Amino acid sequence: MKRNIAALLAEAEVPGSDSPGLDAELLLAHVLGKSRSYLFTWPQKEVSEPEIERFFTLLARRQCGEPVAYLLGEQGFWTLDLQVSPDTLIPRPDTERLVEVALELGPRQPAQVLDLGTGTGAIALALASERPHWQLTGCDRMSGAVVLAEQNRARLGLGNVRFLQSDWFAALGRDRYDLIVSNPPYIAADDPHLTEGDVRFEPASALVSGADGLDDIRQIIASAPAYLNDAGWLLLEHGWQQAEAVRSLLEERGFHVVQSWQDLGGHQRVSGGQWHG
Repeated sequence: MKRNIAALLAEAEVPGSDSPGLDAELLLAHVLGKSRSYLFTWPQKEVSEPEIERFFTLLARRQCGEPVAYLLGEQGFWTLDLQVSPDTLIPRPDTERLVEVALELGPRQPAQVLDLGTGTGAIALALASERPHWQLTGCDRMSGAVVLAEQNRARLGLGNVRFLQSDWFAALGRDRYDLIVSNPPYIAADDPHLTEGDVRFEPASALVSGADGLDDIRQIIASAPAYLNDAGWLLLEHGWQQAEAVRSLLEERGFHVVQSWQDLGGHQRVSGGQWHG
């Protein structure tokens, strides 16, 4: 039986989603190779049987909780469209606050900038797109993430970024940076949210960091001074209840001008400090 776009969207169900209508529209537009606006411009356009089958296959996966970003293979971040995969965390709007703070505090002149745990390359690529005079290095422990980040870099045509495989600072030698940014794992191992929503499908290594969620942040703060130039900044994204603990760790390590920045929801989402070596 032939069906048109309007009929398919009317049939689509995504129980448990916060945005079921949007999910269905994105998936159908993806199957058709069209924009969402096309769906509303041509609601009576008939859809082929193979396209219908593919749409309902994706819809069934979404009904089981699989993230839309993984189903589409892409996610918007900052001003960029990035390829994503189950090898990496899905870039989230909250992390754009880290990009904003980095742009505010980073040098106006040419600078060396490091993105630790780069994943899709989202942070490094966003900064590179805004500051063409900066040289960005993004590193990740997972080889699949490094490959994906490089694919995103090449597709965006950004020549001032390089990506390499490194367990935090392990492969960086004696390189030093004017700014280090990171969105590390910061969820506690027993956090009940790990069994809910999209995070069930994301790599645990990109989410979980010890009993209190701070193990990786502790490691980064302890090691960062050896890789920072004088007056360089370390900026970290963290959980909305972790700001005080992160500031304490920065102060204990000897960082100056330690502070936190709020996200759009009013939560302290980013903390950082300046190093004077």
